[in-house]
Amino acid sequence: MRNNRKTIAAGAGAAGLLGLGLYFSVPAFADDPAPSPSPTAHAGQGHPGKGHPLRRARALRGVQGVHGEATVKRKDGFHLATWQRGKITAVSATGVTVRSEDGVSWTWTSDGKTHVRRNGEKSSLKGLAGGDQVLVAGERSGGTRTARLIRVPRHR
Repeated sequence: MRNNRKTIAAGAGAAGLLGLGLYFSVPAFADDPAPSPSPTAHAGQGHPGKGHPLRRARALRGVQGVHGEATVKRKDGFHLATWQRGKITAVSATGVTVRSEDGVSWTWTSDGKTHVRRNGEKSSLKGLAGGDQVLVAGERSGGTRTARLIRVPRHR
């Protein structure tokens, strides 16, 4: 019974750390977010963090999650921040489709505010290819996921 309690406590702690990491890193990727999905959204205080938003993505290093969503509060209301790790299965002029290790496949649209990074350097959608392992972070509004960051990590 003690092992079960320790396992549950460890799992709850890991979930809390993941949520905290997402709270501080994912909202930074959407400089000009889509309209709030919440009809009761109201203006509030934004994220007080400092520094370049893409540098905050480092908080996700070592996290083994494959995809997720979190409701976050910003100056202009509530937003649905979302992220996914996986392999690119399709690339188009308007976005990418990524399949996570657990089989979930999401299509991400891109716009002029989408940052693409490959091996730590600036890149573009044209620089991505099927089979690339990526981290995508952005927002979901309705059924549309808009990428703010698409990162192909450095090979180690």
